[in-house]
Amino acid sequence: MTDSPRQVAQRPGGRTARVRAQILDATVRLVARHGIAGFRYEEVAELAGVHKMSVYRNWPDRDLLVGEALLVLAEEMAPLADTGDLRRDLVDFLVAMATSLADPRGRALVHALQSTPDSPEVRRTVDVVIARRVSLVRRRVDSAVGHGELPPVDAHFLADLLSGPVHLKVGRDQRPFDRADAERITDVVLAGVRATASA
Repeated sequence: MTDSPRQVAQRPGGRTARVRAQILDATVRLVARHGIAGFRYEEVAELAGVHKMSVYRNWPDRDLLVGEALLVLAEEMAPLADTGDLRRDLVDFLVAMATSLADPRGRALVHALQSTPDSPEVRRTVDVVIARRVSLVRRRVDSAVGHGELPPVDAHFLADLLSGPVHLKVGRDQRPFDRADAERITDVVLAGVRATASA
């Protein structure tokens, strides 16, 4: 017995899921290119290779579309593992962050995080993205403190110290960033945190 078109469309990983993924990816690319306020449904549909009604039907409000696209992107970017080796985890985190920032989709997220959009929906999404990233770093820092790898430290402050140089080098200066850069940043920051705590 063959599946009906409706059953196929609703199946996870089926056509509906692919179309949604194409639309969300196109949205992020257009935000990177034009900013949050500078793109139209027609452009999203064209870049995604779908009919514009597919966009309207799934996201009747443009800000909902932008919000979901940015949230999905943030979930994919720069994971922070807990392998038991804090230095390696932070180095991997910075390398992944630099790779994301060098990608058009990553630039879209940075643009959204750095802007102050008028849309309450996009603003809420940005707040959620920031809160999740801080929570991610806080969990890893708390684990490191608990295992004696690190003295007590403000996780948000530590994240700023680590990510700031990456944003400057890749985002603003658009210079290559490699693992050696990530290692130098991580070593300097961790040494500074430990020296300050023992002073």
